[in-house]
Formats: sequence, structure tokens, C-alpha cells
Amino acid sequence: MRSMAQTQVPIALTFSVLIFLISISHAARSTPPPSKLKAVNLGGWLVTEGWIKPSLFDAIPNNDLLDGTQVEFKSVTQGMYLCAESGGGTIMVANRTIASGWETFKLWRITSNEFNLRVFNGEFIGLESSGDAVAVSNRPGDTETFEIVRNSGDSSRVRIKASNGLFLQAKTEISVTADYLENTNWGDDDPSVFLMTIVGSMRGEFQITNGYGAEKATAVMQEHWRSFIVEDDFKFMAASGLGGVRIPVGWWMASDPTPPWPFVGGSLLALDNAFIWAEKYNLKVIIDLHAAPGSQNGFEHSGSRDGSTEWGTTQANIDQTVSVIEFLAVRYARRKCLYAIELINEPRAPSVTLESLKNYYKAGYNAVRRHTTVAYVIMSARLSADETELLQFASGFYGAVIDVHYYNLYSNIFDNLSVQQNIDFVNNNRSRQVNTLTTSNGPLVLIGEWVAEWQVNGASKEDYQRFAKAQLEVYGRASFGWAYWTWKNVNQHWSLEWMIKNGYISLI
Repeated sequence: MRSMAQTQVPIALTFSVLIFLISISHAARSTPPPSKLKAVNLGGWLVTEGWIKPSLFDAIPNNDLLDGTQVEFKSVTQGMYLCAESGGGTIMVANRTIASGWETFKLWRITSNEFNLRVFNGEFIGLESSGDAVAVSNRPGDTETFEIVRNSGDSSRVRIKASNGLFLQAKTEISVTADYLENTNWGDDDPSVFLMTIVGSMRGEFQITNGYGAEKATAVMQEHWRSFIVEDDFKFMAASGLGGVRIPVGWWMASDPTPPWPFVGGSLLALDNAFIWAEKYNLKVIIDLHAAPGSQNGFEHSGSRDGSTEWGTTQANIDQTVSVIEFLAVRYARRKCLYAIELINEPRAPSVTLESLKNYYKAGYNAVRRHTTVAYVIMSARLSADETELLQFASGFYGAVIDVHYYNLYSNIFDNLSVQQNIDFVNNNRSRQVNTLTTSNGPLVLIGEWVAEWQVNGASKEDYQRFAKAQLEVYGRASFGWAYWTWKNVNQHWSLEWMIKNGYISLI
């Protein structure tokens, strides 16, 4: 048995070595990497975005009525819109001449014809024992389940069948009840007939898996994961001058092969294959948690069911997300091509508070560092917030990277810009933004998403080439690098593969 004196020296030496290694790692990560990353996002692969490959949804029955679809119902007899009075928490009425938030309902799909109808304040339409329609329940059940019956000759004319077997009717402007019988001639004299207008839709991972159902969705998704991105893509990326890939993943991947409903298993194997191919062709990998539990931004690419943003509202929610990050770190930390883990993609303010995000980033960072001191840890800036708000915070973590996304889209300031004005915006405004984010003692900067697409009509190939070149030059000054959105897309200019093959962009 060793004495205390015999054990103190090795322990002290070990501790000193550990501090030295951390200091070296800190210094290494405080300066730009040896070469700035030129990467591409593998969007629409392991996290579904319907606009990238719309055909994925073609075989879903009633595929215009998926989860999160926003609908309005106008009574043909009253000439008024169905409404959740006060936005929810009380009775349903049919007395609005114009439809807006209170007159718009989000679908939760149960079957291809049965739905829960969520109102503006988050409650669900249901029935009282009297048959009156109300919107008071925060959790849908049998009495909050309705069948939407469409007229075979005009799918916009619908009747809404309640759980009691009877149909909703607008008896008067302030009386909506479920007591109308089966028979109808679908005429304008029938108070159970409504004109349905679809005013918004979502086509993400939740919509496709719940839309198909578990068995069919498993087959559809596994075929998609197998074929959408393949080894030859990685080979072509490397040959084209790219140095890495940013791979969006969903939180449910941590439970593969049996993820929670409605998600289906198989995406983890596809990610494993991506690491094999990346190592073969010397490409770096960023794992990007694109979809967090509860949704961090309400967009379809966050796995949201109906556009609600509920991530970060509880500590349990944050803890679950940290567990997902730790799962990914454990699984891939020893892979030589793992370059970075992005803790979350595009959290949106104000639904995601800065305080909750910082708490998560600290915990998520520590989860990564428990398994690797080499991989960078990327912290995404909040949407609709000051993109510099994380600079001081992130400066306290070695190997930290701030991710910002730049598009000449999604804002009315780009609506009427000419080709040259768009290019000038990149050279002037975006250049200033990159410079502002780049500080000597601060975190590294990644332009994690950008695209050579805009709102200019009739632009020539040369115009697109100039626009792409301007962004490559400006974003090439980001201290960590950039990643184009995305590799494959039915919309050609959004596809870096298409842009390279057709001579719009050259990286060599």
C-alpha cells in the first residue's frame, strides 16, 4: 500500500498536465483554424423539409391537410367565419366578416380525415354535454376530435362531424352546436356546410411521418435516407473543392431505432454512413441539431407539429436536449472527421429567451467537452435578435463558434432590389456584419447558411455568378468558414450540386 506522500506527486503532476493541455487547447481554439471551412448543408436529408423534395409527400392521403395546416371555415348560411371567441377559452361563434388569428385553426391530424382543431390561444375545439362547441381544453381527447367531410365535387365545401356523430352547424352568429343530422344536399341553405380555406401549411418530419403512419413512413423515409445522399455525393463534393458538410439532425435520432411517435427509425444509420464517407474523402463533419424537442423556432424543419415554439420553456426540456447532444458526442467523438457539434439551429426570439439559451449552451457545451476537447462547439445566434448578443458569452468557452445565417430573402427590404443592389448589399452590409462579429478575443464565426438565390426576376446566369462570387468573397472572411444551403434541392439555385455542375459557382 502506498503512503500519502508517495501518491501526492503523481496526482499533482497529472493535474498540472491536465491544466497544461486545457491551456494549449484554449489557445489553439482562440485563433482561426488552419484553413477556413468551405462546406455545404445536407438539408432535407435526415430532417425533412418538404420544399426541398416535395414528391416525398405525394402518396399521403389528404396531403393538403397535414399537421399544422391552418384553415378557416366560413358558414354558408351566416356568411361569417367560425371563430374562437377571445382567441380561446370560451364559446365558438360564427360572426366574423374577416378572418385573422381568432378565425384560424391549426390541424392536429389523427387519421387522414379526423383532426383536433387548435385555436389561437392553444386550446382545442370540443363539445360540452349540451352539444355546444367550445374551445376550453388544453389537451385534446375524444370530444375534441372531428372528422372533416369534403364534398366530392368541391373539396373546399366541408362539413365537420363531431364525436357525438352529429355535425357542427352555425345556428346563429353566436350559437355553434353539434346537432345537425347526416342528410345534406350541400347547398347554401345548409347551416352545417362551411367553406374551408387553407391559409398555411407545414411539411416537415412530423407531417410526413404522421401523415403516412408508422409502417408506410418507415418504408418511405428509409428509402429516402438511403438514396437522397449517397457516397458519390461525398466524392463529388471533395473533388469540387468543398472541405466539409453540415448535417442537420433531429432530436429523435438519439432514440433510434425506436424514436417517439410519430418519428420512425433509420436516420442514425444514415448518419453513420455519412461519417464513413466523410473519412474516405477527407471531409469534415458538423453535426447540427436542427430540430430540438418542443421546437425552437416553430418552423417545419424544427420538427414542429403545428408551428408552436415550446423549446426551453422548462428545465426538463433543456435537459432532454442536452442528453441528445451527449448521445451524439459519445457516438462520434472518436471519429477523426468530426469537426464540430452545433448545439441547436436557429432558436427564435422572443419565444426562446436569451437566458434559457445561455443556460442550455453552457450545459450543452459541457456535454460535448466531457467527450472531446478537439471538436468545436457551435452556438447559433437567435433569429429576430441582435446577432452580436452572444459574443461576450461565447468568448468564455474555448473552441466556441457563433453561427449566423445570411439570406437576401425573407425580408421586405429585398423585395425591390436590383441585381447590383443585392450585390452591393452583400459587399457593404454583410461585410460590415462579418467584421462586427469578428473580434480578436471573441469566438470564431461561421456563416452556417447562405444561398445564391434572391428575389430578382429574370436574372441571367452571369448575374447569379456575380451574386455568388460576392458572397463567397465576403463570407470567406468569416473566421471559421461558411456552409451553403443546400446540396440538393428541386429549386435549382438552392442546390449547390446543380450550381457547380452548371457553372454558376466554382470553388477550385
